[in-house]
Amino acid sequence: MRSRTAGELRRGAVLALAAVLSGCVPSIDAGREPAPQPPARPEPAPRPAPPPPAPPPSPVRADFALQGIAEQGAAMVGRAPDGTRALTFDGKAIPVAADGRFLIAFDRDAGPEARLVATLADGRAVEHDIAVAPGRWRLEHINAPYRGSARSDAEFQRRRPAELAQIAAARSKQVESDGWRQAFRWPVTGRLSGFFGSQRVYQGKPGSYHSGTDVAVPAGTPFVAPADGVVVLAATSPFTLEGNLLIVDHGMGLSSAFLHCQRLDVKLGDRVVQGQRLGTVGATGRATGPHMHWGLKWRDARLDPGKLAGPVGG
Repeated sequence: MRSRTAGELRRGAVLALAAVLSGCVPSIDAGREPAPQPPARPEPAPRPAPPPPAPPPSPVRADFALQGIAEQGAAMVGRAPDGTRALTFDGKAIPVAADGRFLIAFDRDAGPEARLVATLADGRAVEHDIAVAPGRWRLEHINAPYRGSARSDAEFQRRRPAELAQIAAARSKQVESDGWRQAFRWPVTGRLSGFFGSQRVYQGKPGSYHSGTDVAVPAGTPFVAPADGVVVLAATSPFTLEGNLLIVDHGMGLSSAFLHCQRLDVKLGDRVVQGQRLGTVGATGRATGPHMHWGLKWRDARLDPGKLAGPVGG
């Protein structure tokens, strides 16, 4: 066997050293801890969807809205400006319903102008002037004594104050009813025999104007409520002039009076609905024959029933 030469030995040593350096010697990073890595950034949360656009604000009503005819003996339903906290009519406070609606009316002798004033929540005032048209009234001669069913003037003077006190007390009551919002109907239909607003002369003695409308029908004819309301007076005995008297309050100060009744079918405090039977027509009190006298009043204003209910039978 041939022995290796010195050159071969040197080459073998070089190769062995290269093998050690290439695979067996740890690198300079061996044994070190790995460098800390920065924490992962969280994914951003999704943005919430934008809210839907708000609806446009309701238009603000800056003036009055009125329905009806401004005329002596007539009534109007109105709606106050938005934000109204107080309302006056010719300087007198009047109520306003929750929906902003209110009632006003014009007496048979109302002047040519009226004024509404609404005070708003911010203190501002909204004024509205109303031109009131005149009515046309006729003259009527009545063949009945001025004192009605009283046997003498002295008896009439004695009985009348208590009757008027009962009527005033009934009309001063405050009741809750929406009858004033309704389209009124006639309590009974027939021939008109007396007209609202006419100047009356009783057996030659001038009297006040006629405060209602008379419908001539046979005694015993039923009559009904022209609108919803509450009974605030049901006479337990005939009055000198009105006879068997019934008063129904329709709310907001508007009331109906039914005079000369033969019989009453409702009592004090009853709630009635439009079209409900209230009693029968008669000729009690100051009357020349059986008829229904229907009177309407708003506060102190006397009103023409035909202006609220339309033509009789219509």
